[in-house]
Amino acid sequence: MAFTEAAIRAMVADWYVALDRHVDLDEALTYLAADGLEMRFPEATARGHSGFADWYKAVTNRFFDEVHTVTSVDVGNLSTGRADLKVVVNWQARIWTPPAAKSQWLGFDAYQTWEVVAGPGGTPQIKTYTVDRLDPMPGSASL
Repeated sequence: MAFTEAAIRAMVADWYVALDRHVDLDEALTYLAADGLEMRFPEATARGHSGFADWYKAVTNRFFDEVHTVTSVDVGNLSTGRADLKVVVNWQARIWTPPAAKSQWLGFDAYQTWEVVAGPGGTPQIKTYTVDRLDPMPGSASL
């Protein structure tokens, strides 16, 4: 697969489908660079595949009925094997905090900065992923 803007955009969409499905860890890791991975979330910074694994286990056990809708992907500085992205995604999910009688709805627009690199076979992979800010939707519970 060529490292192209189209391939990068497809990877972004596929990444969020994988997150919504709560795919197995091994499948999720195929989207992530093995060398130098750093993912900065509001609640934690995950480094390397093992750091991601810890974060992924926590969030897949906390959030459910997730739906990520990609609003925009701006690809910048696309060069051989590397690109900078600005990604905006609408994230909606439910969360249940025991012993609450009901779950709560969460809805946010997440503004993110990514660095994508060419992985095996030229497949785009995430090397750095930073959530720059989360804007809550009206009626959303707090994180």
